[in-house]
Parts: sequence; structure tokens; C-alpha cells
Amino acid sequence: MSKAEAYFSGKKITLMGLGLLGRGVGDARFLAQCDAELLVTDLKSKEQLAESLEQLKEFPNITYRLGEHVLEDFQNRDLILKAAGVPRNSSYIAEAKKNHIPVRMSADLFVEISELPTVAITGTRGKSTVTHMIAHILKTAGKDVLLGGNVRGVSTLALLPQVTPRSIAVLELDSWQLQGFGDAGMAPQVGVFTTFYPDHMNYYGGSMEQYFADKANIFLHQTESDTFVLGEQVAPFVKEFGYQNKIKAHTEVVGAKNLPKNTTLQIPGEHNRYNAALAQAAAAAFGIEEEIIKTALESFEGVEGRLQFMKEVRGVKIYNDNNATTPDATIAALRAFGDSNPPAGRVVLIMGGSDKGLNMQPLLEEIPKHCKQVFMLDGAGTERIKDHVMHGLIYQTMHDVVTAAFAACVPGDILLFSPAFASFGMFKNEYDRNDQFVAAVASLA
Repeated sequence: MSKAEAYFSGKKITLMGLGLLGRGVGDARFLAQCDAELLVTDLKSKEQLAESLEQLKEFPNITYRLGEHVLEDFQNRDLILKAAGVPRNSSYIAEAKKNHIPVRMSADLFVEISELPTVAITGTRGKSTVTHMIAHILKTAGKDVLLGGNVRGVSTLALLPQVTPRSIAVLELDSWQLQGFGDAGMAPQVGVFTTFYPDHMNYYGGSMEQYFADKANIFLHQTESDTFVLGEQVAPFVKEFGYQNKIKAHTEVVGAKNLPKNTTLQIPGEHNRYNAALAQAAAAAFGIEEEIIKTALESFEGVEGRLQFMKEVRGVKIYNDNNATTPDATIAALRAFGDSNPPAGRVVLIMGGSDKGLNMQPLLEEIPKHCKQVFMLDGAGTERIKDHVMHGLIYQTMHDVVTAAFAACVPGDILLFSPAFASFGMFKNEYDRNDQFVAAVASLA
């Protein structure tokens, strides 16, 4: 029996939040395979979770409580494994803690059991790109990399059977997953904090300070022997929120200026040079040579849905920036193309979606500098700004908005999908939105 199997075998575990993103399904499958006595509870109904449940039908040791949570599922258990986004004031988590039941999350539990050297990356923007950059550099250097955390379809716990003495864990962590690290008093050997902008304000009650408090777990429990790579954009917030004396690790404040000028990236934008500089510093902390880092960064092709070049159709270059779910992210995408490449006014933008209560004014001021026309997906966020967007036309399906936007393009234009809003409402989740955009683009000829 492996170490992981021994840890979970026979334990009564409540998995709080199955979801549709694949990570919860992976956690459930792995725990069932370890012969845990597993109870899965989710506020979504059986019908809503049909796709996820289908993937688990082979496991008789899983029972379900769907469409609700009940307190008894958080009593007399050995472990509660909670998904991202569970409210801090959840009465069910409080019940578990009242009963002295450990409450953990997939990523921090993986790090504890695996005991691997770990680099963890967080930030409002850039964390996915930096995570994949670091993984690419380490693989280029011949390292055995286990990539997890906030990665599509990847159960971090299910990576445990792949652990070897040579492995390095590279984990993308959102603010919720970092709650788990904070509660467990854990930290990565190398922590990277990319950027800090307003996001998830509906969850944090509009408090940037509370949002930062979760993010700060990337460094709070580090020691003097660890490394903290601090993006220069974040540095002022460390002081603003009173954390400057709480950092014990060796700290490097890094910006785009730290990337050698002779490093030529395949992905556009000054923000990606910033991302590359952060990845460079993290890789250097693992002793990777400068030349290997440079070679790896120059061969890095980007991440799906992060200002990803898809293809050129009839002289129109099409970019997928699906994961731009904040106005700041869409501003960065627009600026990545500059004012002259293509010329100002040659971007046809597709945006819109579900409202997260963020300030859209800076984006509304930026759009006329770069865009010739804007096409919008329906949603609460779109409704809030529709009267302030130049030539804004609203569509009910992804296929229709892509078809209309492409028809407005001429050779030399950029067709950019960078929504600036969340995906809820029209789509199951951000991955469903991404896949529908990819499918719509595939139909263009």
C-alpha cells in the first residue's frame, strides 16, 4: 500500500463541492480508489452535476448528498476536503471545526503528503502564464515536474502516485486554495506573487484587504531558507496592508526590467515580459542556469485562453483571451498589441458576461484607443456597461458573436476575445466559454 493509500484508506471523508471543472471529480475518484469511505456533497442538483457523476458511477464506496448540505455530513468524519470558493463563514465548516475534524484542500494536502519541493504561484493576473512558464523551464532543464493547483481538469491529490524523489511540484494557487495553506500553516519553498488587482469582490464583500489576506498565505509561513518572488506591481500593497514585517523569506522584487533585453518571447505584450521575469527568478531559485532559462522562455508558446494566438483567417489574426475575467486583464490584452502593431483602431473586440462588481471605467476609456468595434456577449455585466461601449452590439450565443465580429474585420485586423467579465449565466463555467469560442473560431474559413 502506498503512502497516499495508507493516508486515506478506510477514512470517513466528506468532499464538499464536486463541481463541473474536473478537479473535484479527480479528487473523488482518487479518494475512492484509495478505499476511503467517501461522501460527496454539493449544492448543485443531480441533474446539474450529471456530467461529473457519470465519471464516478463505477465507485460503490461513494455516497452523495446533492442539492443541499446538511450538518450531519460534517460530524463524525475523519476529514473534510473542501473545494475552492466555500464561504469563510460557512456554518458547515464551522460545524466540522467544532467537532475537531480537519478541514483541508486538495493542494495543501498534496504538498503535506508528498513532501516535495514546491514552487507556488498566485496573483490576480499572470499566475497561469507564470506557472506554465516555470514548469516549461524546469522541464527544459530535465526536471520531473508535477503541475497542479488551479489547472483545468487536474486533481492535485491524484498526482500523488506520480511522485518520485526527483519530482518538483509547480502549483498555481488562487486565493481560495491559499486559504488552505494558511489554515494548515504551510508555505512553498519558492513563492511567486504576480499581480494584485480587484477581483472576486462579490466573495470578499468588496474588501481588497480581505482578498490580499488570503493571497498573503503565499509567503506568510515561509522561513529564511525559502524564496519569495514579489512582482513589483504587488510590492506597494504589501506595505499598504501592513505585511512588510511578516515576510521572512529571501525576497526578490521583480519587474519586466529584470528580463534581459535580448530575450525574445513568442507571446506579445509588456505584461508577458513581466511574467517571464518572475518565472526567471523562480527558476533561478531552483538553481537553473541562465542560458537554459532563456532558451525555455523563448520557446514558450503560451497558455490556452491567455492571449493565445489561434490562427489567421483571410488576413485577420484571432486571439483567445478567455481567461481575462477582469477589466484590468482586458486592458493588458489591448495594450499588448500597442498603438502601432496593428495600428490603433484595428482591434475588433469580443467581450461581456457576468458582473463581478468591478470598476469598468478604466477599460471603457481604453477601448476607443485600440478598437474599431466591440461585440458583446449577453450578461449582467454587459447590461451595466452597454450604453457606454462604442458600437456595442449584444449577442446571445458564442457562435453568433464570433460570426458577426469576424464579418466586421478586414485583412490586417486583430479579432480579440477578451471578455473582462465572468462566464456564469450563458456558460457552465469559464472552460465551457473557452471551448465554445474555440469551436466557433474553428468554423471560420
